[in-house]
Amino acid sequence: MPKKQKFPYLLGSKWTAQQKVDGWRHFQVVNRIDKGRWVYAEMVAACEPNVRFWLNAKLLQDNSQWHAGWQSLQEIKALA
Repeated sequence: MPKKQKFPYLLGSKWTAQQKVDGWRHFQVVNRIDKGRWVYAEMVAACEPNVRFWLNAKLLQDNSQWHAGWQSLQEIKALA
């Protein structure tokens, strides 16, 4: 039986950061790397493709830092 993939829907998913990252809040996952027991996601800003960084995908589960989908400022404040 093949091993179950962690974060199977990660690629292409959209995320909103609670705090701005390099001046942006909305990001999309464009790449993933599996390194042993860790999964890393390459995040790219929605409005600026030159803003990109790698992040441990486990951090995306922390609602104090990230929310799934693209949220407006009002939605972010309501969730906080």
